[in-house]
Amino acid sequence: MINVLMVGNGRMGTVIAGLIEAEENMQVVSMIGIENKDDSAVWEPEADVVIDFSHKDMLPLVDEYVRRTGAALLSGTTGYDEADMDVLRALGEVAPTIHSANYSLGVAVLKHLAADAAKALEGFDIEITETHHNQKADAPSGTAKLLLKSVDPEGECDVVSGRDGMVGKRPKREIGMHALRGGTVAGTHTVHFFGNNEEVELTHRAQSRTVFAAGAVAGAKKLVNAEKKFYTFDELMFA
Repeated sequence: MINVLMVGNGRMGTVIAGLIEAEENMQVVSMIGIENKDDSAVWEPEADVVIDFSHKDMLPLVDEYVRRTGAALLSGTTGYDEADMDVLRALGEVAPTIHSANYSLGVAVLKHLAADAAKALEGFDIEITETHHNQKADAPSGTAKLLLKSVDPEGECDVVSGRDGMVGKRPKREIGMHALRGGTVAGTHTVHFFGNNEEVELTHRAQSRTVFAAGAVAGAKKLVNAEKKFYTFDELMFA
């Protein structure tokens, strides 16, 4: 039986917990949210893996738990800065650890396709658009940032978040990042490649949060038997 400490009881956390309870060999031993995070009792159960889809401010508590128990950590929390990512990478030295802004297998494939397209379509203008529900707090999405890394791995391009006013001619080494918010959209991401008289679009549409939750549960199963290391989703699932 794989015991799971679920950190984050919002939309994603609730969906993930539901999938875990449907598994014969997994169970949630504690469900932690902002409202009960300071209750020491919720951090007492020993788990094989922590699944964290909460808020960036919960990271110190998650870090302390993993270091105390040695539980594996699967993190899907977004909005982290580089200092936060350093904390997660350091946890890979004491427990199997993974962080991804998106646990969809389809998005993992989209990343590879976008990287290949960027190499093949050298000189094309690149724009990235992402659309999410009206309750999403951060922008651009973590997935959009992953796609940016795929098409510009060395960070050589200037990134602009939308455009306004007399912005002038579009520089060649520029990538636009555009965030749309509305309704109940689970997540749509498109990488646009604009050439002379032609355009290529690569799009992934999530019809529900279940695709992300299912990928997270599958990743957690693999992570509990993995070596101590900080993993990417590609390394964990496809290596």
